Amino acid sequence: MSSPHSSPLSTANVLAVIMGGGQGARLYPLTKLRSKPAVPLGAKYRLVDIPISNCINSDIRRIYVLTQFNSASLHRHILETYRFDHFSRGFVEICAAQLTPEEHSGWYQGTADAVRQNLRYFFDHRPDYVLILSGDQLYRMDFRRLIRQHVGTFADITVATVPVPRSKASSLGILQTDDEKRIFRFCEKPKDPLILDKLKIADPLLSNLHLDPREDHYLASMGIYVFSRNALVDALNNDKVDFGKDIIPSAIQTQRVNAYVHQGYWEDIGTIGSFFEANLDITSTKPKFNFFDRSAPIYTRPRFLPPSHVAGGEYSMSVISEGCTIGENTRLDRTVVGVRGIVQAGCHLQECVVMGNDFYEDPFMMAENESRNLPHLGIGKGCKIRRAIIDKNAQIGANCVISPDGKPSEADHPLYCIRDGIVVIPKNTVIPDGTII
Repeated sequence: MSSPHSSPLSTANVLAVIMGGGQGARLYPLTKLRSKPAVPLGAKYRLVDIPISNCINSDIRRIYVLTQFNSASLHRHILETYRFDHFSRGFVEICAAQLTPEEHSGWYQGTADAVRQNLRYFFDHRPDYVLILSGDQLYRMDFRRLIRQHVGTFADITVATVPVPRSKASSLGILQTDDEKRIFRFCEKPKDPLILDKLKIADPLLSNLHLDPREDHYLASMGIYVFSRNALVDALNNDKVDFGKDIIPSAIQTQRVNAYVHQGYWEDIGTIGSFFEANLDITSTKPKFNFFDRSAPIYTRPRFLPPSHVAGGEYSMSVISEGCTIGENTRLDRTVVGVRGIVQAGCHLQECVVMGNDFYEDPFMMAENESRNLPHLGIGKGCKIRRAIIDKNAQIGANCVISPDGKPSEADHPLYCIRDGIVVIPKNTVIPDGTII
């Protein structure tokens, strides 16, 4: 009998389910008009492109996306991006929260409840394994390795984990395993130092993972799960609403729940700070997450935009997407400019994430803005902006100054928000000429 780790793996019996995100309060105001997975990322992508691309690159082509809050832009993006040909069995299908005759149907109460309400649709495809994924994380993973371990160890449930330092352990779900990676303890966001001391990764796993023994390391749940079909039915045969808080801690008492260890970049895009830093990191010479990896590309909507036009200036460690217009004498330092981004002449942007625009101004819109003495789409002439996120379709007038310097790390204003020490200009905001923030 061949080893399960060396034998070919068919993914034809695997169904992927991507959680479309909750309200995303910690990412507000980026989630004011959209769900978390629909938030723009890396100049031209959206967060949901990451798990879908990981599935496609892992030859998993049957994908459901469960949606609920502010889902219109997410639905539009998925429908315009992911279309498989008529001769394959592949699909990316949306399951929105809905009212049905069932007693407990309607608004999803949590991740587990969302899956429970849609089981009848999933099981129409008769999958042997169901892969549960988050829609708001940044990572690259070959799910075939995860599934191969799940099958080879005869697990009922496999939880994808990532080693994290002690500084991050208290904000994540931490697992403890035996020598065979079977999980026997789960603690959600442990704060007690005595509990953290007991949850540390120990030998032989510590040595097998080649982790520095002089530091404390912990196995954190990535919110990625593989369920065997019957195990999923058993796990959801109750009123529990969330996988991380309810289902997994309960399942380790009655089912074989194993850990799969992912040793690579992983970031849970849960806060404005983490979102900001993840975007700026792609401007690095060697980014932690490499969008240029041709072996496992990240897919997104094909827009057929013209090349960007750059009139002249100084540019360092910056990323400019397609369809942009950058004026003369501009300076971009560690800045990301998204699709159709407009930065007029004489601007200086330092450590900024500019999401770009959904459209170009037409003559009628330009005339209307001028008649109402409003700035044009994009960033006006002579602006100085530092450590800021400029959401889509913002109209920032000439000679504006935007910076978090001298301000509290958290603040709210009709024109902007400050979160984690970063100024956020919400989508569609109009900022008059000469405004100082």
